[in-house]
Amino acid sequence: MGTVASVEQFWKFYSHLVRPGDLTGHSDFHLFKEGIKPMWEDEANKNGGKWIIRLRKGLASRFWENIILAMLGEQFMVGEEICGVVVSIRFQEDILSIWNKTASDQVTTSRIRDTLRRVLNLPPNTIMEYKTHNDSLKYFHLNRSGA
Repeated sequence: MGTVASVEQFWKFYSHLVRPGDLTGHSDFHLFKEGIKPMWEDEANKNGGKWIIRLRKGLASRFWENIILAMLGEQFMVGEEICGVVVSIRFQEDILSIWNKTASDQVTTSRIRDTLRRVLNLPPNTIMEYKTHNDSLKYFHLNRSGA
């Protein structure tokens, strides 16, 4: 939808967007760093993965904004490792995910998880799943082939 070069530009752009909680049906919002496509096959993503948090309805807008603020404010403390974030609006639940470059770096993936818990104020029993993009691709191709 657009490219921004500063925090000020981002907020100007963001103020005109519909909030995720106001979307209906099957919708996705992606916010990725410039030059990175929200695709598993993208050069920046191909060796990475994502943390996935399933949300009950009504939480998506607040969590989306909190994760964006954390990303813009570099609260994850993992350098260039963060690629982007996705919020997926679905019928029964919503899904929030944050994508990173290196799935094999357990220190970094743990730091991202811990920052997500803190920034989103998640209860300790919240289920979070880490999925490598390689596993996502295998699953996708397996299901497409009808196997």
